[in-house]
Amino acid sequence: MSEMESVRLKDRVALVTGGAQGIGRAIAERLADAGATVVVGDLREPGDLGLGITWQPLDVTSATSVQACIDRIVELHGSLTIVVNNAGIMFEQDFETHPEESWNQMLAVNLTGPFLVAKHATPHLKVAGGAIVNIGSIEGFSRNPDHVAYSASKAGVHGLTGALAVDLGKFGIRCNAVAPGWIDTDLNASYVDDHPDRDEVVRQLAQLHPVGHIGDPNDVGDVVVWLASDESKFVTGQVITADGGRLSRPPLPPIMGS
Repeated sequence: MSEMESVRLKDRVALVTGGAQGIGRAIAERLADAGATVVVGDLREPGDLGLGITWQPLDVTSATSVQACIDRIVELHGSLTIVVNNAGIMFEQDFETHPEESWNQMLAVNLTGPFLVAKHATPHLKVAGGAIVNIGSIEGFSRNPDHVAYSASKAGVHGLTGALAVDLGKFGIRCNAVAPGWIDTDLNASYVDDHPDRDEVVRQLAQLHPVGHIGDPNDVGDVVVWLASDESKFVTGQVITADGGRLSRPPLPPIMGS
């Protein structure tokens, strides 16, 4: 990494929710690589955190927990200038048998969580102008079967992003979102590894993307770093799709595909 790259976010303090693993972990590491002081807010303590990354306990569904986490970050580091709302859950459920409890759980984590974190962080972000980056999904635009709660929650995140950009812009706070496609996380890998013909699944997943391969968690982290930096100072209210072009290519019948 170049010296310039390592100071892009110098003197910034970032909170990454759900940063113990997967995309969140990669985001935390890329922010730290860019010079930020990074706090991972998660229900569980991650092991082997990199240089410049610490952990604070956080339940994004609890306003009390959110406030305590943010207060502790400001107490320890003096400020909070970047918030990345990454914490989320996903499960499959047939719509007709969908329990209300699981619907409420999905929205509590995936949508109410970002609302609460942004709300309690705003007084600190207003001090010097800050950046909020929400992690949405391409399923906020298009849907997989049995993902009614997940898709609704991520579409809500995209809507929340635009609303916060409008309401917080007067304070110098920008709010954007990243909508990842298929990313090579442990969760997604488990779906692939459990399939009887794993190699064929990998091949077909790659074919879905015009770039010819699935994404890496660092691909999302790199977009987050840009959105959190001054390089995107005139960008707000946007949902940046990081999907290798998947949504840009309408599907054809298999007989016509290449």
